[in-house]
Amino acid sequence: MIVGILAGGLTAVAFGNDYQLYIIGVVALSALVGTGLNILMGLAGQISIGHAGFFAIGAYAASLLALRLNINFFVAALIGMALSGLSGALLSLPALRVRGPYLAMVTIAFGFVVEQATADWKELTGGWNGLTGLPPPALFGFTFGTRALALISVLLAVAAVPAFAGLQRSRWGLIMRATRDGEAAAQSLGANLVGVRTLAFALSAALTGLAGALFAAITGYISPDSFPFFLSITFLLVVMVGGLGHPLGPAVGAIIVVLLPESLSSLAEYRLMFFGVLLLLVLRVLPNGFMGLLRRRTAHAAPAAEGDLDAARAWIRPPTEAALEASGLTKRFGGNTALDEVAFTARAGQITSVIGPNGAGKSTLVNLVTGFHASDGGALRVGGVPVRRAAPHRIARMGVGRTFQTTQLFANLSLRENLHVAMLRGKLAGAGTPPRSAALTRGLLGLVGYLGDPDRPAGELPHVERRRVDIARALAARPRVLLLDEPAAGLSAEEKRALGNLLNELAQAGIAVLLIEHDMPLVMSLSRQIYVLDAGRLIAAGPPASVRADPQVRKAYLGDTLPGDARPGTAPPPGAGAAAPDTACLRIRELSAGYGAAPALNGISLHVARGSAVALLGPNGAGKSTLMRTIAGLHPAAGGTIHYENQPIGGMPAHRVARLGLTLIPEGRQLFSGLSVEDNIRLGASRRSKAGARLAAGVPRRPAAAELERLYELFPRLRILRRRPAGLLSGGEQQMLALARGLAAAPDVLMLDEPTIGLAPAIAQELFRALLELRRTGMTILLVDQMAYLALNLADDVRVLAGGRIVFSGSPADLHRNPELEQAYFGVDRALEEAAPD
Repeated sequence: MIVGILAGGLTAVAFGNDYQLYIIGVVALSALVGTGLNILMGLAGQISIGHAGFFAIGAYAASLLALRLNINFFVAALIGMALSGLSGALLSLPALRVRGPYLAMVTIAFGFVVEQATADWKELTGGWNGLTGLPPPALFGFTFGTRALALISVLLAVAAVPAFAGLQRSRWGLIMRATRDGEAAAQSLGANLVGVRTLAFALSAALTGLAGALFAAITGYISPDSFPFFLSITFLLVVMVGGLGHPLGPAVGAIIVVLLPESLSSLAEYRLMFFGVLLLLVLRVLPNGFMGLLRRRTAHAAPAAEGDLDAARAWIRPPTEAALEASGLTKRFGGNTALDEVAFTARAGQITSVIGPNGAGKSTLVNLVTGFHASDGGALRVGGVPVRRAAPHRIARMGVGRTFQTTQLFANLSLRENLHVAMLRGKLAGAGTPPRSAALTRGLLGLVGYLGDPDRPAGELPHVERRRVDIARALAARPRVLLLDEPAAGLSAEEKRALGNLLNELAQAGIAVLLIEHDMPLVMSLSRQIYVLDAGRLIAAGPPASVRADPQVRKAYLGDTLPGDARPGTAPPPGAGAAAPDTACLRIRELSAGYGAAPALNGISLHVARGSAVALLGPNGAGKSTLMRTIAGLHPAAGGTIHYENQPIGGMPAHRVARLGLTLIPEGRQLFSGLSVEDNIRLGASRRSKAGARLAAGVPRRPAAAELERLYELFPRLRILRRRPAGLLSGGEQQMLALARGLAAAPDVLMLDEPTIGLAPAIAQELFRALLELRRTGMTILLVDQMAYLALNLADDVRVLAGGRIVFSGSPADLHRNPELEQAYFGVDRALEEAAPD
């Protein structure tokens, strides 16, 4: 295609008249600007709607230098190109602080500032009268007329295609594409976002400035009218219509966006409409542009050979071993202390685990260690070297690698490219990928159990493969310390055993492995040392056996019993307890659900009687929240049925499920933070239709004022705070408000997902007292909570989930006599325990 474009451009230049030469020059220069924008948007993932400003800087700089200082035009054009590049680098610095539409607004403002400056600086630019009488460029006695300048423009536009392709494959392009697909992941591998994006802005602006200088030479006249805001939109359309990220995209886009409207010049009054319709069509029908239709990938699967695996094992062995040591780590978010003087040591050559219930501060700890959060106190050392408020990329280059709780592979890069970014440590300069990097890539992928095509785009991988490749990419950076954030999430029992074997091998290679994981059998079987966090504090540390037996650990996971005077004082209402399928108000049969290829629920059957309270217990990752979301219509079911009052609701939209009377109070509260407490409660009542809604326990609908009063009696603290924005409440107050908002909907079935998460024990018990009051009224409650013993005080029927299945079903009394609950929370996988190193 590039040969055809070149041949067409040369033919048009050879035989075109002056007007046609002008149009050819504009098309070619638009393609050149589009290539610059393609670097910024297609490679670095940054948007700009102000490139007309860089275009104007290049044009005015070259024209003024040639006109006022009599500098040769081609030298002046290079100076203008450099000034535009410098302007782009400077603009990138404030632009790096914003994202998305705010970044677009910064670039729009830049374009307007340049346009207004050229209009107001009359002594230099001539104001709105512009610069006229620009001398034609000359070199070695040859004067370059319009035909010669059009030819130069075409040649530059065509040369930009292979140049962009080369940049795309280069170290710079690879790292730019990585930061585009995943900022946090790229930083964790050593990429400096400031440096990468400054480079992208500078290159993009420099090409645009060169195009602006040539535009001034072709026209012989420039003024502020030559660089309107609409010109920036045209440049943006050139890239998007042609194909963002494709080397030929700007050339094809320029031909369509610039040349096609000229052929419709008789309909000039509809030009804006043409652009609008074209943009809508491209975004709707061709989101990847016209060149996106031509993209094809050929698979070349190359399984790892034994020699490749040996190379990978040699590569991951750190040149120097290092321990990760932390003391007094503290982190506050406003008035909330997420970590309170936490100390731990992850030694080289062993697996150290950090565990704790939801809200304990584990994710905050990982982000502090890897530099994504700045600590408010304490010290951190890697191999004895202090780490003081270092940026994430600097900590990564010290040898600290990590994976993410939700895998963050670079979706548009191949697996090979993902690993090569890690091998480069994100550095824009320095040694390239190691010798035999293709064999090393196969070996690293084979080491983690991936046997597929290394050239497959990472975005096409199923969940399990993503987990494997995420670890392989972290290993490609040769970490001395490796932090793994819930690597077993969504894995089957056999896959977890394979993961355990891999982690043991990594420890034996001399890596300090720090494991953050909710799967207790995996943790207990692999770890040499375990640290337990609860509410940001370190409550226990030691080998697995001592941690399992620690009463504080058991209390953190299972909660505590309510005081005797707070327990239900009346017998369960009629119909409470285990329900027969034909009498249940909510019936779930063989329900399955998952996330991609990762199963979360597998054959769940559950019957809930009207007026009963059912507790769903189990460790993190057991599938409890997925079950609640699937019932509420917020997550699709993969199989099975859900019936409410004999009506099938599986697959029903969430708003219709809520209108039937099933109200979910989700994990994390999800309040309307900018609205007051009372407005949140009133919005909770909006699910009831004008025809009326069935209320819990058959209570007739009350007037709004009386209803609010009833809720304030249940939560007296909210009466005092009723005018305060919800976002300013404490965690306990927010949970009370979330419950009050749910009750305002007058639910038939109240579903609570982790209502005590992140709450102090006293606040949690206060919340459960309120739930007990609701329980005594006969409200139907389906409860998920990490405080198992508190939930058992409330429930008359219990289900224990583990691995997406129900492993226990019965009464709280039966569960107290059954080891299933503690086995689910603190069990040990014997096969992994036997494989663990001494």
